[in-house]
Amino acid sequence: MGSVRAVLIDIDGVLTVSWQPLPGTVEALREIRETGLGVALVTNTTSRTRASIARTLADAGFPVSAEDILTAPAVTAAYLAEHCPGARCALLNSGDIAQDLAGIALVGEGDGDLAPDVVIVGGAGPEFGYEALNRAFGHLQRGARLVAMHRNLYWRTDAGLQLDTGAFLAGVEQAARVTAEITGKPSAAFFEAALAHVGVGAEDAVMVGDDIESDVLAAQRAGVPGVLVRTGKYLPQTHRDASGTPDHVIDSFADLPALLAELRESAQQ
Repeated sequence: MGSVRAVLIDIDGVLTVSWQPLPGTVEALREIRETGLGVALVTNTTSRTRASIARTLADAGFPVSAEDILTAPAVTAAYLAEHCPGARCALLNSGDIAQDLAGIALVGEGDGDLAPDVVIVGGAGPEFGYEALNRAFGHLQRGARLVAMHRNLYWRTDAGLQLDTGAFLAGVEQAARVTAEITGKPSAAFFEAALAHVGVGAEDAVMVGDDIESDVLAAQRAGVPGVLVRTGKYLPQTHRDASGTPDHVIDSFADLPALLAELRESAQQ
């Protein structure tokens, strides 16, 4: 591993829970930015746009702007523009993310005979009822492609763990006999986009996350050293049962500056 030049950071469960800062995270991010390291906040959050996320974090004291944030919707828009140019897309998502899907032709329920070419699945919420899932199932039976922003099973809120997209996506895939094309974490393309965003190679970055599979081990498979935090959705059981071993484990993001200092010293020896 080379000297760390940039830090890729998950938001939900790492910096915040239900958008409230976890203890010490604001101060830790400020310290990291003061050292001159590149920073990218990489998130599968699909309920808000980059601009909305940036405003919320800045209001909480985090030194971030929209340019620092890479979301699954933004990466999905780029993916569709490259792989399905001009496609008509039906979106199943909880939250308004149209701003981050600029250039994508979204087909609404009232568009008559304009059958979608692609079904896009974002983050789960009340919108993921029987009618909506069955409508997506029908589109897939008629040949639409299935693109999902992620397949997370759950996430942490101030009310505890809540079901997420992966819990529904698995059933839709099996019923329609298709496999979703994943654009957010844990796809390698997402980490490639994040590295391009900060302008460093994989060996010169670290990825910090609370999801051992989608954040940490997925980053390591893409060549990015991983740091697992014991906050957010972290559970000892999932840690023990994981498909691999994180490069580093810390109690919280507040401990990251100390770890980065240790890595700098090691690289200089």
